[in-house]
Amino acid sequence: MDGTLPTAVAGAVLGLLAGALLQRTHYCFMGAVSDWALFGGLRRLRAWMLAAGLGVLGTHALFLFTGLPREDVPHLSGPVFWLGPVAGGLVFGFGMVLAGGCPSRDLVRAASGSARALLAVLLVAVSAGATMAGVLAPLYGWLRAVGTLPTEVPASLPDLLAAAGLPQAGVVVPLVSGGALVAAALADPALRRPGPELAAGLGLGLLVVAGYAVTGLLLYDPFEPRPVVSLAYVGPSARTLWWLAVEGGLPSFGAALVLGTLAGAFLSARARGELRFEGFADRADALRHATGGILMGLGGTLAMGCTVGQGLSGLSTLSLASLLAVTAIVAGARLALAWLAAGSPLPRLFSTSSHTPARTGGPRP
Repeated sequence: MDGTLPTAVAGAVLGLLAGALLQRTHYCFMGAVSDWALFGGLRRLRAWMLAAGLGVLGTHALFLFTGLPREDVPHLSGPVFWLGPVAGGLVFGFGMVLAGGCPSRDLVRAASGSARALLAVLLVAVSAGATMAGVLAPLYGWLRAVGTLPTEVPASLPDLLAAAGLPQAGVVVPLVSGGALVAAALADPALRRPGPELAAGLGLGLLVVAGYAVTGLLLYDPFEPRPVVSLAYVGPSARTLWWLAVEGGLPSFGAALVLGTLAGAFLSARARGELRFEGFADRADALRHATGGILMGLGGTLAMGCTVGQGLSGLSTLSLASLLAVTAIVAGARLALAWLAAGSPLPRLFSTSSHTPARTGGPRP
């Protein structure tokens, strides 16, 4: 959205809330996948399921009862671009493990004093900008040209099933899928008790719905329609860097969201006494975080979102592209974790140790 005072304030407020929540709960999608892949632990993954389920239920309630303009939601507009979410999701998931967290987590770590995360965040922004409008833009354009479904293919799962003949698919599919995610998350008694996982799941789910409500209802202008968006961090990171270096003026919604997230995480870390400088263990550690940041910027742009932009905001619309992207991100992360754990050439390239990548800043939440 364009940089106006209301959009800048809205993005900053949502960012402050998201940054404080992410810092206090230490929510990390990469950590959730790591727990699942390496130890069979599902608690942090259930927190994501709770957030995703609430996002689905809340966003579709907005569609059904408030007139939220579906046609202006980027995840639901235009033909389905399938190749970018698949290829980009794999690249993003791999880079996420190398960088020790996704862009939202790295923003929180950077605000708390991590030079490792700051490097990854800066390179996410540079790489995303290069893919959107720079030297890598031809690759993005070529993938869209060869990897887009015909225009008659519906963009969301409810629309696809409605076209296949399922009665009331626009109500039934969100209700069943969102309800199933919430039920699966709360099946763990530990998640039903107050704690960081429950707070992260509830808070992120509600913030995703709030983002759509603010941009699609509170700030919506039918005479000058703009994209109806919610939380996201890859593209907005590039727009933040462009705003800081070139544009000036009032930041866009996405740039304000990124800046607000940094501020919210910093204020929360300071209030909790958790500001700590974190440097690089060695040159290989810096190289691994730099590579992870570049891969996340490239992959996240091709996938049209990250673990928040696609994994929560996009998934809440039940967009087909978002479903593909989330699946590919998890697959890419699991591939990277398997390579690191198996002592493949990858750890030897990025680490001075052939066995324990975590000692040099490997895949830690």
